[in-house]
Amino acid sequence: MELNEVQKLVEDLYGEEDRERGLAPTVAWLCEEVGELAQAVRKGTDADKLHELGDVLAWLASLANQLDLSLEEAISRYVTDPP
Repeated sequence: MELNEVQKLVEDLYGEEDRERGLAPTVAWLCEEVGELAQAVRKGTDADKLHELGDVLAWLASLANQLDLSLEEAISRYVTDPP
């Protein structure tokens, strides 16, 4: 699945609800999911890690959608001018 497809999927599934929630709560949820991913990396199974990676990606896509920004555009600098 391409990043733009991830964003569209998240928009289709949760877009209206995500916008009602707002940016600050979305960032808070994203941070919580990153914490859960860190815990899964330390102590979880591969299935736990995959689950949490998916959650982080979904919340990141939600944030990008609310900001009206493209994840594909965001990552493109790694192709042309990696940090």
